[in-house]
Formats: sequence, structure tokens, C-alpha cells
Amino acid sequence: MLTPAQLLSGYAQGVFPMAESAEDPNLYWFDPPLRGVLPVGGVHASRSLRRELRRGGWSAHLNDNFDAVVAACAARATTWINAPLRQLYRDLHASGHAHSIEIRYDGQFAGGIFGVTIGGAFFGESMVSARTNGSKMALLWTSQQLRHCGFKLFDTQFLTPHLSRMGGREIPRDQYRRQLAQAIKRDCDLTALAIPGADQLLQEITQTS
Repeated sequence: MLTPAQLLSGYAQGVFPMAESAEDPNLYWFDPPLRGVLPVGGVHASRSLRRELRRGGWSAHLNDNFDAVVAACAARATTWINAPLRQLYRDLHASGHAHSIEIRYDGQFAGGIFGVTIGGAFFGESMVSARTNGSKMALLWTSQQLRHCGFKLFDTQFLTPHLSRMGGREIPRDQYRRQLAQAIKRDCDLTALAIPGADQLLQEITQTS
């Protein structure tokens, strides 16, 4: 059984675990030759997404219900999040090394993201949308919160077309590990500052888009 300390050690070395399915009790380490990353404080917001944010109703909540966000991310036909991983994430959350950002629209769950942190590195594990644009809003808020708190690496593990449209790119394993080695040396805390409100988020992403 993998321990929380072993999990953090793996992340610090550039590898991460996944299960074959929710029913598979085993975990397997992955070390892809290309690693997906997003720009800290620079996730792309399209005009339509900014317009949606401007309409109002959107809000973000840091660590408000970590287990619920993980459960929502795992609640799909095919998932790599099995029971041992869920318990590991729960243990890391209790020790301050795993966090969730929940997105709500008019007070209702709209999406979210959760990930693991070491120093100034954020390892995005999974995200979910319960409403159109829910996961996009989660990426925007996470990127800005990471910037506010001094993080230098936003790891997405793999690059999907969705992440690519939001500004994600792939970098070679060696380059990733160099960035990782520098990022984990930093003393950062995702909860050091309150997560920005929608108006502040809109102002910040408008300046960088």
C-alpha cells in the first residue's frame, strides 16, 4: 500500500500514480516523455469565457469540500481514481498537501479541480464540469491563485485538446524535471491568500488576455 509520504516523494521525482480503473486496487507509476503544463497566472480566457464571467453568478471556493470535488471528478464511466488513491488524497489534504477549488454558479456546484502541492509546484490531478464552462472557470481561478501565492509550476500531467486551448503545452521530461526541481524548493502555501472574487479575476485575466 502506497503511503502519503511515498506519494509525495514520487511527485518530487517527477512521477505520478494512476489506477487502471476504479475497480482495480493497484496503483501504477507513470513517467511520460512529454509532460503537460499550464502557465501560472496565464491560462487563456477566450472572449466568450470572459463575457460569461462578466454576466455574474460565478464564484470559487478553496478547500470548501475537498472530498466532494474528488468524488465528482471520479464519478464518470471510466476513471483512474480508485479507493486507495481517494484515501491518499484525503490524507494529503489533511496534512495540507492537497487542495480543491470548487466552482459554483448561483450557489450551485458547477465544476472544480483538485491537486497536490509541494513547495511551489501544483500537480493538477483531475477536474470536472457540472455546467458549461465549469472546468474552464476552475482552471482560470486555480492559475490566478497559484500566481498570487508564488507558485511556479502548474503540472497537468497529460495535455488534452481542452487544456491546449486554455494555454497548455507539452515539455520534454528533462525540461519538466528541471522546472520541478526549482519549484519544489520554494516555500508556498495555496491558502496563504483568500481566493479572488469574480470581479478581481475578470480584471486580472482581461489584463493578460
